[in-house]
Amino acid sequence: VQLQASGGGLVQAGGSLRLSCEASGHTNNRFLMAWFRQAPGQEREFVAGITASGRTTYYVDSVKGRYTVSRDTVKNTVYLQMNSLKPDDTAVYYCAVGLDTIDLRSRRYDSKSYDHWGQGTQVTVSS
Repeated sequence: VQLQASGGGLVQAGGSLRLSCEASGHTNNRFLMAWFRQAPGQEREFVAGITASGRTTYYVDSVKGRYTVSRDTVKNTVYLQMNSLKPDDTAVYYCAVGLDTIDLRSRRYDSKSYDHWGQGTQVTVSS
């Protein structure tokens, strides 16, 4: 499975960006898809995730109410709509996928739980 992330950029505080991550290769609709981010000098952090069915979404507390994760199963693409961006949101954002199981859902915050990763896209929020 290959993941191609896009949509990052430079935006002022309060602005919005939409990230996309397209999966190709041996894809199926049984993947839980997630977004992580990593700021300089910090560990990679879970941001949001969505189950294979799309019915359940997960967010880290710091982005709840501002970010929305969604997916298009036909296009094998996951999106991250980011609104009301803050300078603290500045990071490289990565998409990741893993087989959607009860086990993965319970360990969704752990980056080691995921099998495939995209290359990352830079998001910079200026104050």
